[in-house]
Amino acid sequence: MTMIEMPQSFVTRQECDKVAFQNGFRRSHGEADGWRRYSSTTAQGSIWMAHDEDGGWLLAIDHTGVAEELDAAAAPVEGPGVVRYTFTTLGLLYALMPRVYQLAASLPNAPLAQFQAKVKDLPTSTEAERLVVQRIGQDVFRSGLLEYWQGRCPLTGIADTPLLRASHIVPWKDCPSDAERLDVHNGLLLSALWDAAFDRGLVSFDDTGHPLFSPALGAAARDELRWHQPVRLTDSHRGRLAWHRANLFKEKSK
Repeated sequence: MTMIEMPQSFVTRQECDKVAFQNGFRRSHGEADGWRRYSSTTAQGSIWMAHDEDGGWLLAIDHTGVAEELDAAAAPVEGPGVVRYTFTTLGLLYALMPRVYQLAASLPNAPLAQFQAKVKDLPTSTEAERLVVQRIGQDVFRSGLLEYWQGRCPLTGIADTPLLRASHIVPWKDCPSDAERLDVHNGLLLSALWDAAFDRGLVSFDDTGHPLFSPALGAAARDELRWHQPVRLTDSHRGRLAWHRANLFKEKSK
């Protein structure tokens, strides 16, 4: 059974603070039962960190969306939050924390909250004013996708930000609400060429994340759409991609 160091020593507190502060969780809320709690002004949820008597490190989170998508095995340790993780070294904890922050900053509705805060006092009575609001929403959505997809196209690995596009699966105009428009599961971060093909229904993706190519796509263009690995999808992505295949994907040649 894991025994938590209680109370935390000065060295443990300093190390926990450094891990949290360097990874976007810069609001400290003190310590309880050996767990030190942190939150962020730019990401949702709280995290807790602790040190056990055998020299290991522990992390707890209360964001269920992060827990579902974080590529880490939960540990049978009692403590705060909805899930806990253990690390034999501080370096392993550091290695996981950037992904914790990226997911907490984008899931499930962080972009929506940012958008609502930015536009709450903006008028929308004219077409020009509505376009301004839409542009703000698209910029927020792009920022959310950059966090979620770790700043790179999942197909090609391209990480040059000017070459990346925030690709809506269900287009902005077809979404029934701002919540749907700004949900990061309604988007893929694609390189510019893939974005153009996806937006025009010349490519789509199956439930395993492998590309589907339309017969309407020329052979030369298809050869240029190089990719290295399938897109890693959640069920939320798959549901929206089913809509894309049914409504936008060109299954027949011209």
